[in-house]
Amino acid sequence: MIDSSLKQLSADLAARKISSVELTRAYLDRIESNNAAINAFITIDPDASLRQAQAADKRIARGDAQPLTGIPVAHKDIWCAKGWRTTCGSRMLENFRSPYDAHVIERFNAAGAVILGKTNMDEFAMGSSNENSWFGPVKNPWDTEYVPGGSSGGSAAAVAAALAPAATGTDTGGSIRQPAALCGVSGLKPTYGVVSRYGMIAFASSLDQGGPLARSSEDLALLLDTMAGFDARDSTSLERPPEAYTRRLDEPLAGLRIGLPKEYFGEGISADVRKSVEDAIDEYRKLGATTVDIRLPASDLSVPAYYVIAPAEASSNLARYDGVRYGYRAESYDNLLDMYCKTRAQGFGSEVKRRILVGTYVLSHGYYDAYYLQAQRIRRLIARDFAQAFEQCDVIVSPTSPSTAFRIGERTADPVKMYLSDIFTIAANLAGLPGMSIPCGLDAAGLPVGLQIIGNYFTETRMLNVANVYQKQTDWHLRRSPIASNSS
Repeated sequence: MIDSSLKQLSADLAARKISSVELTRAYLDRIESNNAAINAFITIDPDASLRQAQAADKRIARGDAQPLTGIPVAHKDIWCAKGWRTTCGSRMLENFRSPYDAHVIERFNAAGAVILGKTNMDEFAMGSSNENSWFGPVKNPWDTEYVPGGSSGGSAAAVAAALAPAATGTDTGGSIRQPAALCGVSGLKPTYGVVSRYGMIAFASSLDQGGPLARSSEDLALLLDTMAGFDARDSTSLERPPEAYTRRLDEPLAGLRIGLPKEYFGEGISADVRKSVEDAIDEYRKLGATTVDIRLPASDLSVPAYYVIAPAEASSNLARYDGVRYGYRAESYDNLLDMYCKTRAQGFGSEVKRRILVGTYVLSHGYYDAYYLQAQRIRRLIARDFAQAFEQCDVIVSPTSPSTAFRIGERTADPVKMYLSDIFTIAANLAGLPGMSIPCGLDAAGLPVGLQIIGNYFTETRMLNVANVYQKQTDWHLRRSPIASNSS
């Protein structure tokens, strides 16, 4: 069962070859046996999951099933789920139980999917390695001495280790695509506004976007069919006609124009990553696509612009965690101000504090114009560059990350080096564009390489087609991590 695609699992459930209870229990057993090795899950509740599975089996029996009915899905612990502990990877919310469901959780529940558990993540989604969690670092299933990427590292690791057939994540500057690349799975960040942020614990509101992680682009399409949709409770949610993201998966790629940005193929890319990506591009040429050299000149400024805008928004969003209404509160304090200070000092980790301080600084009087407004101007230049590039091509292809996974602890002392892990993913968030990562090779150490595909606004269906046709011709997405190969 654990080797099956979502489409196959759905067919087996519909044909009554397996039950949702059996499927859910199989994954719960794998989590019990293997999670200690990688720390992918923060919370599991077998009784709650199995109750949902029993309800799904009844739904299937009465002929009321949807494609995801009965399929267990792991959720990044940034999504509020009613009755479930929702921590956002932070001591600040260590014991918080959500009184409501996020819109994404509502949609999965309506589809009859099973909540398998809540996955580990960088605290408040701030990180590129999943080493910033209050609950300890997540480890890469391909080699547990290496990071899985972040901040959706728990979700990516759970799929890569076959502890879940699929998972949700969020992407603020690459936090779905980068861990997908480092863990050898497929991940998609939709166009900003396609997936509701209601019930997603906020980091940087103008950048955050939810999306799916799974083994293949076909699985991503099935998941996005459920996740996408208008939600009036989210002011940034886009009201668009429903779209069947699976409808064009197998269309031929003849005539496809692939843009290759000069800025994404320069210095700093490891030789193994470069070769794997170039081999993937050659495969696309064999499939009938043509390549076009393009320029994204402002993309070199994406990292500094992001690390002004994102911390500024984080500073504002995280001001609510004051120890008064919910979440962690310091045990001893002298007065109200002392309670605020001690609660936030003790409740937040070092990376979150760093970004709050940076964000507060760039928003302060005398620096707002010099930093924050300037970063917003750069953001517009980046979006303009993409608009001009898409006049010449249909999709843009590049490495997802300049390197494969790095060792745990290797970059923690150098925040700038850590931030540069997202150098190829951040620009899509600043422009609000859809982006995805699919496996395209392994390096000399046997660690996965990711291929990034960026599309124009609302072209997720085309991107999934571009990814799926490639995956039908290659087997990188079928390669298994050592932990996934473990039958227990």
